[in-house]
Amino acid sequence: MRRKLLPWLFIGPGLLWLIIFFLYPLLNQASVSLMTGNPEQGYELTWAFHNYWDAISEYKVQFGRSIVYAGISTLLCLIIGFPLAYFTAFHAGRWKSLILLLIILPFFMSYVLRTVAWQLILSDDGTVVSFFRTIGVLSEDGRLLASSTAVIAGITYNFLPFMALPLYVALEKIDPRLLEAATDLYASRATAFRKVTVPLALPGIFAGSLLTFIPACGDFINAALLGTPQQYMIGNVIQSKFLNILDYPQAAALSFTLMLFILIGIFLYARLLGARNLTQAAI
Repeated sequence: MRRKLLPWLFIGPGLLWLIIFFLYPLLNQASVSLMTGNPEQGYELTWAFHNYWDAISEYKVQFGRSIVYAGISTLLCLIIGFPLAYFTAFHAGRWKSLILLLIILPFFMSYVLRTVAWQLILSDDGTVVSFFRTIGVLSEDGRLLASSTAVIAGITYNFLPFMALPLYVALEKIDPRLLEAATDLYASRATAFRKVTVPLALPGIFAGSLLTFIPACGDFINAALLGTPQQYMIGNVIQSKFLNILDYPQAAALSFTLMLFILIGIFLYARLLGARNLTQAAI
């Protein structure tokens, strides 16, 4: 009996935490998404499933923009983070700890403050815009702030550590003797990288992509501070519905619709990489 109860004793606190702070709020918001009414007279559960269709049809542009922005940012994080993680894992030597510290150092500062800093970096009279105007990338009246470019740049910067760290963990686990064996079997360095390193790094790529894409889809800070209403994502709509308009049913419906889109995307991405890599990433 003690042996049977021991696993539940260990899992009990975590399970209780999830029930109270995840499952109950999730079920509560699920019921809210099916309500009708207004802030003055209150809301009543009427099983209004049309809230979901209304949410999708009215804000399909913001849904699409969120997925595109998050997808581009995730790809950029992978392009930037993979070489960084590769160098840290295989060539950093005694500087490895310092590089890892620098990767997580932005987390010591507020997310909002980091994003506000990008307002200064991309301001119209800043060095970056002046440089791009000088080399002809931007016209004399061209700007980066309050644009899609600024929003994507902010998302990429803020979520880059979420990509780099899982990649580093996956690459650091690779036994260098496997690469040596590949070269001994007459594989070039490029072939060894493509046939050995990348497949073994797929769990890190998968985990990093999830950790980057999922919060990026629901982000609203970058679009609010670095963009205009023309760049607003679905997170901005949900934030406004919950806190300003007080349209709780549609806000909840938008949240669950976004969750459904993300889950479908994760499933397709897992099938693309293979179920075995999904299991490895979870472990």
